[in-house]
Amino acid sequence: MAHLGDRLKPLRGWLVPLLLLGMWEYTSHRDALHAYAFAPLEQMVTALGELIGNGDLWANSVASLERTSIGLLLGVAAGIGVGVLMAFSRIALTLINPLYQSVRQLPLLALTPLVGMWMGNGEPSKVLIISLAAFYPMVLSTYEGLRHVDARYTEVARVFRLNRRQSFRQVQLPAALPSVVAGLQQAVSFAWIAAVGSELLFNVGPGLGNLMMIAENNARMDVIIVCTASVTALGFAMSYAASLIASRLQRWRH
Repeated sequence: MAHLGDRLKPLRGWLVPLLLLGMWEYTSHRDALHAYAFAPLEQMVTALGELIGNGDLWANSVASLERTSIGLLLGVAAGIGVGVLMAFSRIALTLINPLYQSVRQLPLLALTPLVGMWMGNGEPSKVLIISLAAFYPMVLSTYEGLRHVDARYTEVARVFRLNRRQSFRQVQLPAALPSVVAGLQQAVSFAWIAAVGSELLFNVGPGLGNLMMIAENNARMDVIIVCTASVTALGFAMSYAASLIASRLQRWRH
């Protein structure tokens, strides 16, 4: 009996999702109003087949994935660069940190009207919003990681007489990697939130957010749910890929 319990233990995580799914299906069959607000599962499966058949799901998913990937890469690269600069330059910290701390308190999607007026409703505006979403956590995680490197590591670098570049590459950056990786995981989540938000607000061109807007206008709750599930799957896949990269970069820690 205990052996069977051990086998079933990995399945416990599915208990709550399956219960919620059952409640959703039960609610969708109560009456016509509930069927509109909570699309039945069979209707969502039909919508999924429809979107796959006409190519809409593939085209819009690829567009969102490409847009999010570009914005994420730009934001992560810029965030790491600014974080390193702030960690090692007192002048840069004095000049950049007050502006950074002020701007990051502003809800990101509140910038969309301003960005839209400057750059229009096209692709550059969406990529900029996504980049900013990834930029903020990467700056903070990189800066905090480098500023809080264990003093013993720095002492080891002095003992081996490493210059600043060698010390950064061989001691400080590896020691700061856990913090940088945590920032990367946040950046992936924030990038997808910003991607869908920017597609909803700048509803020009392909993307899952734009497809959701069209579905809302046509009262297609089933299509909205399929798009939401697609965003979840893509975000999970990207987060998992980031975890694999992080594990490879930190394999020395084991």
